[in-house]
Amino acid sequence: MNKAELVEAVAKNLDESKAGAERAVNAVFDCIKKGVKKNKGVSIVGFGSFSIRKRKARTGRNPQTGEAIQIKASTTVAFKPSKVFKDYV
Repeated sequence: MNKAELVEAVAKNLDESKAGAERAVNAVFDCIKKGVKKNKGVSIVGFGSFSIRKRKARTGRNPQTGEAIQIKASTTVAFKPSKVFKDYV
């Protein structure tokens, strides 16, 4: 499901216009992004949690040449589904 399909599903589920549903979906995404950045994590009961994870610098390989390359340390966002979500899937 992509964002357009999600907006359509929300609009249908809430008997809302697509524009209103898109504003709602965008608002949820924005709040999650701001929460992760500000508080280092967002937990949604029954769904899962988003958190920041740091990756250490490491050595990788160029898949075309096999040459060793250095990969810089980075920060990423991780999602851990809740038990309810895991059981549903």
